[in-house]
Amino acid sequence: MKILKIVRNSLFITFFAVTALILSSCGGLSEAQIAELNNLRNEVKSLEDEVQALKEEKSRLEKEIQEKNLKLAQCEKEKQQTQANLQKLPK
Repeated sequence: MKILKIVRNSLFITFFAVTALILSSCGGLSEAQIAELNNLRNEVKSLEDEVQALKEEKSRLEKEIQEKNLKLAQCEKEKQQTQANLQKLPK
């Protein structure tokens, strides 16, 4: 059992050492990649702002449509009342 623990611990240590070696040998991002990443982040932010503005405009337009539909319904009701009153008039 003791030997098994020693072998297992040795494997873990070796695994972490190899992983650290691989990660340390990676060069990271170049200046061009960082600039491109920043440009993409700015573009995403711009698009998110545009989406928010369009959502607000959609909400405003839906409210305006609702108000006009209410006015239209009121006009239709008044039209029907007027026609009913005209029918009551003697000819």
